[in-house]
Amino acid sequence: MKIIPLQQRGIAASRVIMGCMPFGGGWNRDPLLAEDVLKAEKALDAAMSIGISMIDHANIYTMGKAEEAFGRILKNRPELREQLVIQTKCGIRFGEGDVPGRFDFSQEHILESVDASLSRLSVDYLDVLLLHRPDPLMEPEEVAEAFGKLKASGKVRYFGVSNMSAAQIRFLQSALPEPLVVNQLEMSLAKLDWLDQGVHVNQQAGVNVNFSEGLMEYCQMEKVQIQAWAPLAQGRFTGRGVEGEPANIQATAAMVQRMAAEKGTTPEAIVLGWLMRHPAGIQPVIGSSNVERILATKDAERQAQLMTREEWYSLYVSSRGVNMP
Repeated sequence: MKIIPLQQRGIAASRVIMGCMPFGGGWNRDPLLAEDVLKAEKALDAAMSIGISMIDHANIYTMGKAEEAFGRILKNRPELREQLVIQTKCGIRFGEGDVPGRFDFSQEHILESVDASLSRLSVDYLDVLLLHRPDPLMEPEEVAEAFGKLKASGKVRYFGVSNMSAAQIRFLQSALPEPLVVNQLEMSLAKLDWLDQGVHVNQQAGVNVNFSEGLMEYCQMEKVQIQAWAPLAQGRFTGRGVEGEPANIQATAAMVQRMAAEKGTTPEAIVLGWLMRHPAGIQPVIGSSNVERILATKDAERQAQLMTREEWYSLYVSSRGVNMP
């Protein structure tokens, strides 16, 4: 069993993470409904039944209701807190009146966001706090001061980022006394620039690849846990239907279905196993509240261990739609 970077740091993280973006109902200011809390609880129970212990939130998910729904579960079942690794994010602010939507890494906003998340989640501390999207006005020393206060008060144990380049992580890390432990990125069989960037070195094809050069290597060298959001690509390869999709996506969906049938597993396990086969020790974040879909990921880690180099490349080449150089 592969020991991933978070586990190397002593964080009891599961290989697969349950993402809570769908929790809490609609993206609006309507009150949280009891039925939404029940749906979230069923999803959590399903996840825990297959060994998922790490939970991913963000303060903006369903306008705060995702955290609130989870908090109501923990209020009723406080014993669950110590069984879970809870991660949330801050830094995205919605538009308000004449003020546009923006990113905010100011000390004031970070501290206020954490206090609000702790209250909604009904917990005393966060295991991991991520900065959600790069803020062009980020001042590393100011972020470091906020992180220091949160660490000293016991409100946050570890810190990380989301959607950042290697240069941005190094810039922020330059002011921090402790290492950033996570970088969360969009990665899937349908989002391949994280692979293509390396494959296309010294090729004209690489001109059109938009991914931070050296990011994968940097994270692996510095033991920064790479987490993949949208790893199932909205179900493109696992039964959503591929009518109207490009030929490469249709062919890859058929290959996934065929491999799952041959191995006696689920398409979800194949798709996630493909990501987890990468030596970076990627943690997929499954953003679903559908119990059946959550349970379908149970075999992902085993499929990652069983997947051959040839099988991995077959899926990669099929999905990119272009033969390797």
